[in-house]
Amino acid sequence: MIEKSAKDSLARARRFSVAPMMDWTTRDYRAFARTLTREALLYTEMVTTGAILHGSPRERFLGYSDVEHPVALQLGGSDPAALAECAAIAEAWGYDEVNLNVGCPSDRVQNNLIGACLMEHPDKVAAAVSAMQAAASIPVTVKCRIGIDDQDEDADLAYFIERVADAGCEVFIVHARKAWLEGLSPKENRDVPPLNYPRVHRLKAQHPDLHIGINGGIKTLDECRAQLDLVDSVMIGREAYQNPWLLADVDAAIYGGVSPVRSRHAAARAFRPYIAERLTAGAKLNHVTRHLLGLFQGCPGGRQFRRHLSENAHRAGAGLEVFDEALAKVRELDTESAVA
Repeated sequence: MIEKSAKDSLARARRFSVAPMMDWTTRDYRAFARTLTREALLYTEMVTTGAILHGSPRERFLGYSDVEHPVALQLGGSDPAALAECAAIAEAWGYDEVNLNVGCPSDRVQNNLIGACLMEHPDKVAAAVSAMQAAASIPVTVKCRIGIDDQDEDADLAYFIERVADAGCEVFIVHARKAWLEGLSPKENRDVPPLNYPRVHRLKAQHPDLHIGINGGIKTLDECRAQLDLVDSVMIGREAYQNPWLLADVDAAIYGGVSPVRSRHAAARAFRPYIAERLTAGAKLNHVTRHLLGLFQGCPGGRQFRRHLSENAHRAGAGLEVFDEALAKVRELDTESAVA
């Protein structure tokens, strides 16, 4: 069983999290995010059970740095036995939580009964959660939508939550919009279906014993604080990636702590040893530094910073000197705040 202190620590971290995003929340992004917030819970990209069980080397899909804790592995799959095996593997690798994706709307995952299409199969999700919990002692959580296609946002979501909660799930992160699997692309599904925050708020009011988190369209820490009056946690996606400096005020604004960095330059310098370590391990500079392109968004010299990295970091043999040259193009301030 997970120790109570560890469980309490994870529950605190969950108050604010960065959403799992394909091609974005890689190990390098997560390590960079950790220079900005020590408190927030970070998620991997969705990794399918097939990739973990049959891919090689496993490090490619599960590798991470110790600095990333607390960190959760998000799984894509529907077979209870495969998900249980992967949950046990996640625990063995040291992940703090394993999360089941019931929200991704892409065609590829639909064809494999992964993601949002599972909203139509609450019994299957319940069986998966039960099997995962039996195989691992770390928390098993679910990220879902408020519904798909013509489902009723009230009755169908209520049944889904109740059925999966009865199987033992205590934590749900709810993207507050439907996924339209017929007629909308995955990109359109991130914006076109209307947000319905009140539905998630009612869900929390109806289930005070469950942890109900909210996701979708939230861009500022002021919005996060307002949501936290009505739900247990907030998850931010694209804004936390495209404007990573937002994370620098999370520890103070959400957790009542102190930011680990005082300026964007300080964050970049704090990340420099990690870049060096990854280069030594064989990573390419642009694969690491692409996650910093939004760091100086709106700053004098920010465009030149992005351009220098974009034009030079991919070149053969590119090393830390390229990163240093890019950083020198932005005027340094003594202190900054991400809160407007």
